[in-house]
Amino acid sequence: MNQPYDDSVSDPSDDATEGIAVDTARDETGQESAGAGADAQEDAQEDAQEDAQEEPQGQDDQGQDDDQDDDARPDDGTTVARAPITAYRGTAGDGSGRGRIVLAATPIGNMGDATERLIGLLHTADVVAAEDTRRLHRLVQALGVTVTGRVISYHEHNEAERTPELLDLVRDGATLLMVTDAGMPSVSDPGYRLVEAAVAEGLDLTSVPGASAVLAALALSGLPTDRFCFEGFLPRKPGVRAGRLADLASERRTMVFFEAPHRLEPMLRSLQQAFGSDRRAAVARELTKVHEQVVRGPLLELLQWAQAGEVRGEVAVVVSGAPETAPTRPEDHVGSVNALIQGGMRLKDAVAAVAANGQVSKRELYAAVIAAR
Repeated sequence: MNQPYDDSVSDPSDDATEGIAVDTARDETGQESAGAGADAQEDAQEDAQEDAQEEPQGQDDQGQDDDQDDDARPDDGTTVARAPITAYRGTAGDGSGRGRIVLAATPIGNMGDATERLIGLLHTADVVAAEDTRRLHRLVQALGVTVTGRVISYHEHNEAERTPELLDLVRDGATLLMVTDAGMPSVSDPGYRLVEAAVAEGLDLTSVPGASAVLAALALSGLPTDRFCFEGFLPRKPGVRAGRLADLASERRTMVFFEAPHRLEPMLRSLQQAFGSDRRAAVARELTKVHEQVVRGPLLELLQWAQAGEVRGEVAVVVSGAPETAPTRPEDHVGSVNALIQGGMRLKDAVAAVAANGQVSKRELYAAVIAAR
């Protein structure tokens, strides 16, 4: 299923830079990712998109807020090491002459995390498909590399129409490098449609791993890492969000979420209502950057921390899985049902969701909710 996006997607006007070398594409005064000052127009646009279709799984790129103080550069002031240039143009890397798609992870903050393979591909690939060409411009400037291939914007607003064009280039023998604003393409970022189509057609496809906000947040959280799941961005509509969290209430694995900083407080409140005030969690912000911060504690304490001041930067939230529990009575789940109802869910649907997670009878739980009123 395709990965959905949040309101920090690239501007459709990026198309104007198609075919222009990155170092002359645009200045750096364009759109920032959605942060504390996300405007009403962006919210209205996403609300309209959510109304038009059911909330799918996952969500958005993790580039919610560009903190100017945390500009993506090496923390210690050192120069990023130049990678040896590897020839990727017009070959699949094996001299076959076949085209190839390369999904390459970009740094999530610190430019020192750029891999030598990424740098070589940026210089030699025939085509570079970028989520935001302005950010690509900043990336290659920071790395000191020149993009010599064709640059094409590829983001939420144009990926349906651009995918066939990119596949044509690969069929003709081009090496296509796909990059997003941060992290790995197709993981809460554009790229899934391209991968799906390439796999269906049997085209050559590979990846260049790199920095991962999911794994970095998980490793730093202090929570169990032996089993985990990535949930991306939660739905924004209260009722749909409550339903998703009800489904996750009994999840035993550690869960990793993304969230925009200006929506962190309501997200934590929803987690607290669904999972309980004492469920352990961690909020990781500005990972790999100068002002990296990880705040750990029960959900109630994290909610109070978020309420105490403005949270800035890119955010990942890690939540421990549900503990082993003994069999419960229907009366024990009345509060969970009422929380979902307050979030906008109908009584019947809330009872069904909680009963499934709590392994209790829907009929008995419904009766218990009515009796408690």
